[in-house]
Amino acid sequence: MLNYLFPLTLPLDHVLGRPSVKFRKIQVLAVVFVWSSYLLRSVAALLEAETIRPTDSGAEEIDMACQTLVITLLWLYVTRNFGKLVGLESPEPLANLYSRSFFRATWITTAMDAGFWSAMRIRTKWVRDICSIVFTAYYLVCAEQADEKVRKVRAIVTVDHLRVSWNKATTPYLGLVTRLLRPRLMRFDPRAIRIPRPEESSYPDHVNAWLFFDGPLSHLKQHTRVILNVPGGGFVAMNPRTHDDSLMAWAGQTGLPVLSLDYKKAPDFPYPYALNECYDVYQSLINTRGRCIGLSGKVVPEVVISGDSAGGNLAASTVLMILQSGSTDARRWHGEGQLPKPAGLVLMYPSLDLNIGNWMTDEQMGLIRDKDSRGTNRGVLRRKTSEYRKLTPSTPHHSDDEDENSMLPKQTPPGADELHVANGKTVAPPTIKTRLAVPSLISYFSDRVLTPEMMRAMIILYIGPHSRPDFSTEYLLSPVLAPEQLLARFPKTYFMTGERDPLVDDTVIMAGRIRQAKKALWKERRELGALTREERRRGWREEDHLQVTLIEGISHGFIQFSGIFPEAWRYIHRVARWYEDAFASAAFVARSRALGLSRGGIDKDGLQTGRHHFRSGTQSSADDDNPLEMSSSTANRRSSSGKHQRSGTESLSPEEPLTPAAGLAREHAFVSDLHRSTKSLVSLTSEDDLVARRMRGLADGLTTSEDVAS
Repeated sequence: MLNYLFPLTLPLDHVLGRPSVKFRKIQVLAVVFVWSSYLLRSVAALLEAETIRPTDSGAEEIDMACQTLVITLLWLYVTRNFGKLVGLESPEPLANLYSRSFFRATWITTAMDAGFWSAMRIRTKWVRDICSIVFTAYYLVCAEQADEKVRKVRAIVTVDHLRVSWNKATTPYLGLVTRLLRPRLMRFDPRAIRIPRPEESSYPDHVNAWLFFDGPLSHLKQHTRVILNVPGGGFVAMNPRTHDDSLMAWAGQTGLPVLSLDYKKAPDFPYPYALNECYDVYQSLINTRGRCIGLSGKVVPEVVISGDSAGGNLAASTVLMILQSGSTDARRWHGEGQLPKPAGLVLMYPSLDLNIGNWMTDEQMGLIRDKDSRGTNRGVLRRKTSEYRKLTPSTPHHSDDEDENSMLPKQTPPGADELHVANGKTVAPPTIKTRLAVPSLISYFSDRVLTPEMMRAMIILYIGPHSRPDFSTEYLLSPVLAPEQLLARFPKTYFMTGERDPLVDDTVIMAGRIRQAKKALWKERRELGALTREERRRGWREEDHLQVTLIEGISHGFIQFSGIFPEAWRYIHRVARWYEDAFASAAFVARSRALGLSRGGIDKDGLQTGRHHFRSGTQSSADDDNPLEMSSSTANRRSSSGKHQRSGTESLSPEEPLTPAAGLAREHAFVSDLHRSTKSLVSLTSEDDLVARRMRGLADGLTTSEDVAS
């Protein structure tokens, strides 16, 4: 009520995009000053009127009543904000976490979450939709109440809460506002389609998808390139229509068909159902030469796979499955052939590690500190090394640029002026330093978009109550664990993540592992004399294999915030340029493959792969017919050759110099064949299995809505 009676109490710091305790104190003082001035003026005017001529007693009583009401409310306002006036307010944790524009966006999304969660219990749909907008307007004014509401709900979040929050863009009134704010990106509306599964699939049902193409269906026959998008949504929510802004922009800017999958969601269809859908769609595109979505079918289409958030996890895992396709005699006997790898992989703030840990290993920190990526990861590294400094601000610390093994101080700690003797030499006491680093999910636990409670809920719902995967080896759940031999064969990969994203570590670690694997393969080819003259001249160039963009001051999900975060359009258009670059790079690879070069007796088309996962039944879910078999494996490397054909390639004159990207074609000839022994991870069936009962209890709690206190 006070916020409505005192308009100056609106969250101006949220509007300005920089929450500040000092600013709030000034705001409270301004409110008190304005209303005190009003009271003084009204009392002076009343006394002046009394001296000139007597006033009506009824009017005087009304004036006195109004003044009494204002004085009472002002006193309550001062009492409520007494801590701000005397400097007892707690520090603002979000003061410097985000950029101003992104903080304003999170203020609006927090108000919408609070409003929609407050109205979700209303049974009548049209009343619920209206109340959601009304409550959102209330929480935009009462920002502190919105934060408190969201905090309470996320503490006991269920799948219903997640779906209400993430699917709100499809509600009629909010959807209307979004369409009005969106620029005209396409002349043709998206089309809902159903894609049949390949014959080798264990699933009979079709896969639902949306086709974004800025042209009539008859023009699809002219295209041989497809963007396959896997939208995010925590594995439990969001369909392609919640990503209209980005999908329409990509289809309109590139002129290519964008196929976005409406895969089945957990907990109704737990892991690995959605992953199998993604793989089956890719296989159908290759097997039918694109006819399943309206292409001519004359050549095998080139495909770039992309995904954001949970969709990034599915996209990366799909690439891993593709690289392992048709790799064993058993698979070939079942009719599964080797699939061509995608032309590129684009991942936006992906969730690539579902094994939530508390501390980062030395190997992970080494990937972040690697000199080749130190410039890109500078902000992430600074954040991690500052954790200890924040806890001990008065203690001197080890510099980030110092040698890891050096313990000699740069300065003497306060109060430690005396020297001590060690091994006959007088030395200064060593400075305190720490090698501990926590994952970004813990560092940014107060994030306004993605919290640890939400990650916990999503992972439990995605895995389901009947599975117990080994998170330390199951790389189709956590692609950061993929073997180096597979990562070396990845297509050109593009990463885009906010530096303040709780999942930023997934990006930098995955990029580091791909960089490490690609560079090791490049060195191996150099030792074998397989590099072209141009490749030897240029040396190792990271941009030929991957690109990483870390955006300062923003967190998770910014691609979906384009309506309230205008800077998102810049990054959406950058991703569109990445698609074009990925296809261009793949074209160079295809041309160089047609040269027929060989080194050391290895065929230019030599490509054999191993596969860890099999499309056979497991106990992962009672709803799955034949999902993936979760397994762990070991690999022995050895050179091999085989046959791998790709249609639609151009010839290139042997005298024509290879471009930097063209040298990537021959990397396949030197990738070792993967021979693996597979060990199935079978869930225990005993009713006395305490862990299984605990997981079932957690999953039941997440799928049952509970009343949330306002």
